[in-house]
Amino acid sequence: MKVLVTGGAGFIGSWLVRLWLREEPGISIVNLDKLTYSGDLARLEEAAGDRRHRFIQGDVCDARAVGEAMEGCDGVVHLAAETHVDRSLLDGKAFIDTNAYGTYALLETARKKGVKVFLTVSTDEVYGSRAKGYFTEKDALNPTSPYSVSKAAADFLTQSAARTHGLRAVVTRGSNTFGPFQYPEKVIPLFVSNALSGKKLPLYGDGLHVRNWLYVEDHCRAILLAFRKGRAGEVYNISSGVEMTNRELTRRILKLLDKPASCVQKVRDRLGHDRRYAISSKKLRALGWKEKFSFEQSLRDTVQWYCRNVSWWKSILEKSRDFKDYYARAYGNG
Repeated sequence: MKVLVTGGAGFIGSWLVRLWLREEPGISIVNLDKLTYSGDLARLEEAAGDRRHRFIQGDVCDARAVGEAMEGCDGVVHLAAETHVDRSLLDGKAFIDTNAYGTYALLETARKKGVKVFLTVSTDEVYGSRAKGYFTEKDALNPTSPYSVSKAAADFLTQSAARTHGLRAVVTRGSNTFGPFQYPEKVIPLFVSNALSGKKLPLYGDGLHVRNWLYVEDHCRAILLAFRKGRAGEVYNISSGVEMTNRELTRRILKLLDKPASCVQKVRDRLGHDRRYAISSKKLRALGWKEKFSFEQSLRDTVQWYCRNVSWWKSILEKSRDFKDYYARAYGNG
């Protein structure tokens, strides 16, 4: 089987590529990635010498690049996206372009080329906040940031391709994902790298916003299951059931690093900050998915990975002026 993976040099995408190549000898992967600030070919070193993996640098909004990458493919797993909420609040255009129009462009090409299955990887953030209980796939969407709005648009476009054109198009919505090789603007690698660098850990508001945490390999296994067994037009939530406040997550990170609570600095809250994300994954579990990794061990392993791979994230911080400027604007404290 030949599959196009978009965003395959990103955090989740690269994990998916490596996992798929390891576990399915008959797979052939075309990897299309624009290599924006968060894309990194170092994540793909394991696949570099594998003839089943072909990398193409290109934009999902570029019809020519998409057409070339999708030629002869049986399926598409679409992960390419702008993903950071804070960046979308500062400038949302790239999010609308990549996440909404990029998905449309891919779906149009998939339809014309007769692709058999198309899976769009989305987020729990499209549901918005929920004080109690859990969202299911039947609940209405209530996105609250340019990022989540653009992802909701991608979801609807994917589902419409199934209903209108008969494409076996599937959507997965994952909760907060973490693990090695995550770009250090996300909370866990940001807090670990700051603590190791002697910098403060910027905690939004009162720190009581609640998130569900999912290890990246578990997320990838869920995506692959939905790709194989998901029904056309259907959505599948992916969550571990492990939820905690940002304050508690910060406490655990500091404990693993043997750092004091004085490392934390409260900063002004994110605009329109959703209080709690909470989704049920019963539908996907009915297909046979379950977590392979515990949160406690996964967090420990992830923190240790960042401790062992200081050169990887330091090189990103040193060369990324965009990253430094972004945090100076977002936190107002440099």
